[in-house]
Amino acid sequence: MLVPFSSLPSHARVWVYQSSRVFTASENEEISAILTTFLSNWATHGTPLKTAFELRHNQFIVIGLDEEVKGASGCSIDASVHMIQSLESKYGLELLDKMNVCYREDTEIAYTPLKEFRKLAKTPKVSPDTIVFNNLVVDKAEYESHWEVPAYDSWHSRFIK
Repeated sequence: MLVPFSSLPSHARVWVYQSSRVFTASENEEISAILTTFLSNWATHGTPLKTAFELRHNQFIVIGLDEEVKGASGCSIDASVHMIQSLESKYGLELLDKMNVCYREDTEIAYTPLKEFRKLAKTPKVSPDTIVFNNLVVDKAEYESHWEVPAYDSWHSRFIK
């Protein structure tokens, strides 16, 4: 059962998928339609899941699940990963590679391999105040308060000189 993201409780589980590039306007619409269809029918052992999603900055897919209603099983999580993989294939995106980092570069969002980010963190280009996206957040409360944060306040801080 698909609900507005804002109606999910703060303890709802979240998954953040960062894209290797910005979605075009038509991709945004198509991805939204695909997510709406998938999440409206997402279930575990025949029981519908209370879910929501949002597309942020035309580059991030955020899926939320109210596990208090019903938690996802291994099979239902596999189904969601397959859906994300189908988006990767259809649109030529990288969404599942966790070894990449997104950070703000002026008004743009930069996407770079972690290895490159580590090098940049030793230069003035990336500082402790650089805004990074902490895609390791686990619930809606943490997503809303600790997803887009200065590097010094994230796991990224270990790489800053």
